[in-house]
Amino acid sequence: MIPARTPTRRTLLGGFVALGTLLAAPPALAARRPADASTSAAFTFLAEKIDQYGSGTTLRVPQSYTGGFFAGINFVSSFLYDDALTIIALTHEGSPAQLARAQMLGDVLLYVQAHDPIADGRTRASYQPNPLITADGTPYIGSPAAYSGNQAWVGMALCHLYQRTGRRKYLTGALTAANWIHSKTWSAAGIPGYTGGRSADDQPLTFKATEHNIDIGAFFAMLARQTGDRVWTTRSAQAFAFVQAMWDSPGRMLWTGTNPDGVTINHYPIPADIQVWAYLALRDRRSSQAVDWVIANLSASDDGFTGISFSNTDTSKVWFEGTAHLVAALQLRRGPGDQDRVTSYLASLRDAQLRAPNADGKGLVAASSDGLDTGFGDLYYASLHTGATAWYLLAKLRINPFVL
Repeated sequence: MIPARTPTRRTLLGGFVALGTLLAAPPALAARRPADASTSAAFTFLAEKIDQYGSGTTLRVPQSYTGGFFAGINFVSSFLYDDALTIIALTHEGSPAQLARAQMLGDVLLYVQAHDPIADGRTRASYQPNPLITADGTPYIGSPAAYSGNQAWVGMALCHLYQRTGRRKYLTGALTAANWIHSKTWSAAGIPGYTGGRSADDQPLTFKATEHNIDIGAFFAMLARQTGDRVWTTRSAQAFAFVQAMWDSPGRMLWTGTNPDGVTINHYPIPADIQVWAYLALRDRRSSQAVDWVIANLSASDDGFTGISFSNTDTSKVWFEGTAHLVAALQLRRGPGDQDRVTSYLASLRDAQLRAPNADGKGLVAASSDGLDTGFGDLYYASLHTGATAWYLLAKLRINPFVL
């Protein structure tokens, strides 16, 4: 099955940043340039994927997966989660050309938000790149569901762009995404938190996902900082409170979220990302224990590659994106033994860049071999992936996408 940001994938944290001056444009950031050949090659991969269907200011999106399993089925969809990660990575590359690509992708986010057929400020899970914009001006939608976590990633990417450029349109777009999330998905029923979003046929998705609430909590904290509006501090706290409610003290890890009733906890499978992302978003001692749970329970080795797998359903293959998540968390934590782990994982990611199945020496493939079972009804393949490549760059450059 095709890996996607679906309800089965991501469905089913702590102090807050100080508030800034109300709507003040942030100063330009000092971007970080590539430090080595591997980093430079990964940035080149992202640039090539972005420019596959156009150049300059032409609005376009990169296909998320290339080669391998996807070569024979003409699957070219661009997932906005992957595009958001690409934007965040490119804002830290340092060159005008890559910043221009990041801004172009940011303009794509604003375009699809403003031209959605429902016209309520939502974006969709994925879009088709050729052509992105149809003859009547509407975007060519791939996966039509509007998941709350995806809206948050769109918002975080726009916040990073605003932080980097000071261009108010990106903050305006982020606020549009935030207002959609709160108006469409906040639920005080059961265990209070944000629900999954809206389905392809615009029906409410009533499950509450730990991952979505991590994303939303981090996004709203960014808005609190950039706008000075304390309502976003309150809403960020509400999202993180749901995350805390999913904490399992005996296991020292987080459950996936709730079933559609908003109350019953979903105990299987247990994914890696929510454990690591909770620490990246909250930076607290308790979430640090969830990072250790991942290392203890989801470590994987395959064909000489080492890292972690996606969930406790299948630990036979390495999930390279998730391994990069873990590197980012370990570099932030800097606990005993963490640097040795970082060195080992980064060496394996570099090795994957060079010799994994379908590798091109630049991008990262999603999995060490085909058929990594997430446990949520989909599979990852050894196909080049913009999201895995962007996370590799974030880890290499020590960038935490959940904070500004």
